[in-house]
Amino acid sequence: MPIPEFIRSLRSKIGTELLQVPVVSAFAYDDKGRLLLIQDKDSGLWSAPSGIVDPHELPSDAAVREVWEEAGVFVELTHILGVFAGEHFSKTYDNGDRLAAVTTVFAAKVIRGTPRPDHEETSDARLFLPSEIDTLSCSTHFQVIRKAVNQSPSHAYFKPSTWQPREI
Repeated sequence: MPIPEFIRSLRSKIGTELLQVPVVSAFAYDDKGRLLLIQDKDSGLWSAPSGIVDPHELPSDAAVREVWEEAGVFVELTHILGVFAGEHFSKTYDNGDRLAAVTTVFAAKVIRGTPRPDHEETSDARLFLPSEIDTLSCSTHFQVIRKAVNQSPSHAYFKPSTWQPREI
């Protein structure tokens, strides 16, 4: 993923220290029930289109933008599927930069466009039936999201809180 300019600016000040950023992802379905997935150019793994929310950008706009940029498909968001964070949403890049994502996942429907890779971040973009996805090599974070939203499709997913004040 290209480094957004605001992240590049922060990195010049903090180096490779852990940086927590807002990220969005879209599970976009066509009218045949197929899910739009992109293949990451670097890893070869499949996942839903996603990316960092720019400063002052609405998460909903970021989700629609990322699907367009990574897969060439225009979508309409329908609802929030869940909010995810934790070990499967953290990464250390080859240059040592550490990133922790708080990812808002939207459901979407495909409005127009034919899936195509951008050849910068993605090497492929396609629509898959749910049964076809099980045969793909998918990113861990995508698998975590897919499992969670499939278990409770009628409610937005979030991991229940475990925090408590020291004195009750």
